[in-house]
This record gives sequence, C-alpha cells and structure tokens, in this order.
Amino acid sequence: MDKPRISIEEFSKIEVSVGRVESAERVPETEKLLRLTVDFGEEAGPRQIVSGIQAYVPDPAALVGRQLAFVTNLEPRTIRGLESDGMLFAVGEGDSFAFLAPDRSVPPGTRAH
Repeated sequence: MDKPRISIEEFSKIEVSVGRVESAERVPETEKLLRLTVDFGEEAGPRQIVSGIQAYVPDPAALVGRQLAFVTNLEPRTIRGLESDGMLFAVGEGDSFAFLAPDRSVPPGTRAH
C-alpha cells in the first residue's frame, strides 16, 4: 500500500460522478494536457476539466460522447491559465492506462457509491 489508510468518514467526502464528455481538445503549447467540457446534468451547465492524459488519447475527439467517472467535489484549480473544476478518475499508466466508465448508459451526474 502506497498511501495511509483513511477512515470511512474521510472516504465518504469524495464525490465520484459520471459525466458525459461534450468536447475534448489539446491544450496548446503543452504535451500532456487535454481540456474537456463535461456534462454532469447540473443546472449551471457543463464543467471544464483539464487533465494530463494527452499521451493516452491519440485522438481527443474519440472521447466526445463517452461517459466517464470524475471526482466532482475538488476545489477548482488553475492549470496553465485554465480553470479545472473536477478530476478525471482513471487507473494505471502506460499500457495499463484505462478510463473508469459505467458498463451501461446512466444519466449525467449519477454518483458512485
């Protein structure tokens, strides 16, 4: 185990929700970043999420329409001048990199539990 164990109370603070990717594009002048627009079914509209997954996504347009898991209750963070309001939830690296996604379509904003 790489990290210390946390209590169930600490874990319950993390909100993981399914979002539908509406757009995906490379962030200019970077080698790692993609800018995603993601629908979580929120009244405020879609969120912008910046993620360092460019190496694993040869064609960002292939993400459009996909439902993926995101951590949605992190404080927004500015990355290369872009506000990121969430974090993509994925596993592995290199050849083992994979997105976490529902096995069937669910409404945007559906939360993991």
